[in-house]
Amino acid sequence: MTRAVASDRHESRAADFAVQAGMLLLRPMHALIAVPTLLFLAALAAMLLRHPDVSFYEVDRVAFGLLVVGVVGRAMVRRRRIFVERATWPMLGLTLLAVASAMGQPFDNETGSLLAAKFIVPFTLFHLAGLVFQEERQFRIFEIFSLVVLAYLSFTAIAFLVGANALIFPRFILDESLGFHADRARGPLLQAVANGVSLNLLALLALHAYQRRSVRGMKMVVLLASVPVAVLATMTRAVWLSFTGTVTALAFLSRNRALRIACVVLVLGGVGFVVLLESGAVDGALGDRLEERGPVDYREAVYAGGWQMFLERPLTGWGFHQMPAELPRFVSGYKETTLYPHNTYLEVLVEQGVAGLALYLWLMWEMWRLGRGAIPGNEKNGFLNAHFHRLWPIVLAVYWVNAAMVVMSYQFVNGLLFTMAGMLAAQRRREVSSWS
Repeated sequence: MTRAVASDRHESRAADFAVQAGMLLLRPMHALIAVPTLLFLAALAAMLLRHPDVSFYEVDRVAFGLLVVGVVGRAMVRRRRIFVERATWPMLGLTLLAVASAMGQPFDNETGSLLAAKFIVPFTLFHLAGLVFQEERQFRIFEIFSLVVLAYLSFTAIAFLVGANALIFPRFILDESLGFHADRARGPLLQAVANGVSLNLLALLALHAYQRRSVRGMKMVVLLASVPVAVLATMTRAVWLSFTGTVTALAFLSRNRALRIACVVLVLGGVGFVVLLESGAVDGALGDRLEERGPVDYREAVYAGGWQMFLERPLTGWGFHQMPAELPRFVSGYKETTLYPHNTYLEVLVEQGVAGLALYLWLMWEMWRLGRGAIPGNEKNGFLNAHFHRLWPIVLAVYWVNAAMVVMSYQFVNGLLFTMAGMLAAQRRREVSSWS
């Protein structure tokens, strides 16, 4: 009898130990499940600030993996579905084309990084955003995050413009051996266009916050006023063009009279400044950048070469990330062994063929349609209100215009855009479910 009792106690202790060990192992998972919004924003921040030369510790990949585990785990615990949207199908098609092409090539880290930045990460964020951002409190956190990032990027760009390099952080932004455009305000993304597109998109979110009165005061006015200077500091004509288009669109589409006047003044001031530069009344880097002909000649050459590449393989394409290495054979006058197309649509057409471009255009069409969805009655005064829906075509236009000037391989920019698209897709689902 004594031995039986002792055996039962031993088994009970073993069971208690197993339960405690299991609970201990599940605590990290519980922590991830409990804070999906913070995980999401931490992943975006990691994509923005990751040091490009730290290949052995890719913090953005770690943050992205934790986000996927946390959000999917939370959905499983709460028995929530990950919905398939209309935009899912072209996303899936583009990803499968790129992955199948990459699998037929010798793998290298650059190919994997581009595959993630262009397709896997943004398309995943699109679907996860619908699970994470559903309540106004979560939208508010995202809005604050956007304002903080805008303030940081604007401050960094203006500090670079005035030569206050001691104020720039992280310090790798000033390392000329990393990234591109070391002579311009390129921010932590180490590319002036990526920095400019981010400033433009985030400025629209800041304007939205100001319009719906979630943020007011002189600090907000100063932040919005700093954006044109920060955009000017990028010294990039594609960024200037898209920002001018944004301001012009706001001047015509905004229902706020004061904002329309401010936009008109800003456009007229910009036109006057360009006239001064062209007349030679203002010298310096801005005038030199505006008059520089080299980038235009380069684009003409690579566009012509890219078109010849497409004509050789119009259906199958050349394969993912093959264009930079193959393009020099079709372009004369440049000795580089690697040339970049500087056009997202051309790159997709050349590398993935007609089917790839058709899928990409289909995806952009579905993205545009998201802004035309109905708004649930309890969200008409929220973050995704009618004003946000009116801004959505402008947001997409900023992306589309810059995509015609560069290849959109910027993980943070893509992630930010597809996050907002995922929010709109989830809102449309909520509106449909409210009627069922």
